Amino acid sequence: MGALILVAFDLATAVVATPSALVVTEAPLPEPALDGWDTHFETSGGRETCRYDRTMDYCRRLASASPWLHVTRFGISPQGRDLILLIADRDGDFTSTASREAGKAVLLLQAGIHAGEIDGKDAGLMLMRDIAVRRTCPELLDHLTILFMPIFNVDGHERFGPHNRANQNGPVEMGWRVTAQGYNLNRDYLKADAPEMRAWLALFADWLPDFLIDSHVSDGADFRYVVMYGLELGGNLDPGLTDWTRDVYRDGLADAMAADGYPIMPYGGFRRRHDPRSGIRVWSSGPRYSHGYAAIQNRPALLLETHMFKDYKTRVDATYHVFRHTAEILNRDHERLLGAVADADRRAANAAFREAPLPLRLSVDESDSTSMNFLGYEYEFVDSEITGERYPVYSDVPADFEIPIFDKCTAALEVRLPEAYFIPPEWTEVIDRLALHGVAMRRLSQPAVLRVSSARFAAVSWREQPFEGRHTLEYTAEPLDEVRTYPRGTVVVDMNQRASRVAAHALAPEAPDALIRWGFFDTIFERKEYVEPYVLEPLLPEMLAANPALADSFAAALADNPAMDENYWSRIMWFYRRTPWWDDRINAYPVGWTFSREKMAELRYSP
Repeated sequence: MGALILVAFDLATAVVATPSALVVTEAPLPEPALDGWDTHFETSGGRETCRYDRTMDYCRRLASASPWLHVTRFGISPQGRDLILLIADRDGDFTSTASREAGKAVLLLQAGIHAGEIDGKDAGLMLMRDIAVRRTCPELLDHLTILFMPIFNVDGHERFGPHNRANQNGPVEMGWRVTAQGYNLNRDYLKADAPEMRAWLALFADWLPDFLIDSHVSDGADFRYVVMYGLELGGNLDPGLTDWTRDVYRDGLADAMAADGYPIMPYGGFRRRHDPRSGIRVWSSGPRYSHGYAAIQNRPALLLETHMFKDYKTRVDATYHVFRHTAEILNRDHERLLGAVADADRRAANAAFREAPLPLRLSVDESDSTSMNFLGYEYEFVDSEITGERYPVYSDVPADFEIPIFDKCTAALEVRLPEAYFIPPEWTEVIDRLALHGVAMRRLSQPAVLRVSSARFAAVSWREQPFEGRHTLEYTAEPLDEVRTYPRGTVVVDMNQRASRVAAHALAPEAPDALIRWGFFDTIFERKEYVEPYVLEPLLPEMLAANPALADSFAAALADNPAMDENYWSRIMWFYRRTPWWDDRINAYPVGWTFSREKMAELRYSP
């Protein structure tokens, strides 16, 4: 067995530790193109990525050199940097309206959401150049508009250094995982706290791209694959789009990449950590993640994960091939993709969609597996003399393993969709978030008295440590059916719309990424009025006399909660909750919903 491959860096070389010696590996410099369009990555021999300013300059140079390219700003970061988008279109259709009217598919290539995982930036810059300036592959724009986001997390990109990714073999220096405000953008798609994400959502709602690639670098075990893929095939995505993604896109990409010498494997987790022989679980992702979010927007997406141990040049080259082959597939099959996307939008707005339960969380089915030939290395587990734990040691000896792959998912949580949700107008932050997601909404022009379904929450607890900038909630949601008066200006989310999946994931209290779980409604859990014991005590005999069963209920509460014997305030509060002065809105979800289309027809809306 060889030793564990360890990666260290200095400013010019990648050093790989082997059992016998330290061998310095240096990728050969490419032959210069002599046209002035080599990227910094190429001139460095595939070892470096350039800083933000140089990246932006290169994008602007490309756009100035080719009428097929247009550079625009779609937002500004908290530190004042432009969020740049490079648009490639052979006919100059640089707006969403023009591209759609021309019948083109739209591909969004996204790089640098985790700015240390920056392979997609350098791959995309080369592809844009080759398409529009060198024109070695102009056919990629025959039926396609390409949106290229070279750096999503621009502020994190400029936290630049050689030690930002301990597990990653190059580039020499790279950016940081999270934004300047500490947001992990690839956990922020639904809650949209980061200004960068809110700008991205506006861009997405405008273009509604037909396919998204989100480029990353993966941590994990060592093996021979350079590229791993994550595709929503487990039940989050519309069935028609799922079929297209599996049969046309995945299989076509796998064949093309294998022909290029880059076999690909599904992205997942080993059933036993770092142990490929244990098999792989392939899960479905929720809407806090890029490809999970695209799925609830009725759009297929690829989570592209290159392998951390491969050198930077190899990873960027592989990413380039993925980008290019994706463009080829979308060009070749653009009519069927556009038809599948349109059908998915129509199905999401159809009444039949609300007749079947919507899965909000999917779990890997551990009882159903197939097998795959896994391209790995020989490895063994050894005991650490220092920590006492076992850890894997990978050799450089190739080995193939026949392993189980668990890639079927079942619904672990599903709900029946209503005809509409009602959001009181004071919940402005929630309403603003839904607008960013492209959810269609109307407002009541006059108050409405409605019988609605809702929820009252119990066993509410908050995460002690912050998670993605918030103290998330856990609770049980008990059904609540009641008559409410919704004021003028109440927002009505009619679920007869293409974004019905998005609305359900944001508003259904059972949803794992519901806005209430992220703390958007925290004030409903706070009691604001109080009672003095000297006011309530004289009323207790009257309460017990008026309701003799109350004494039995109080005795049962004391028996079930012995701590109440020692806590006078908890006993007072028990009675206070049963008086007409108690706040009946505490722990009650302000959002209500109806399953009646007839009730919807009676409402009056603002023009």
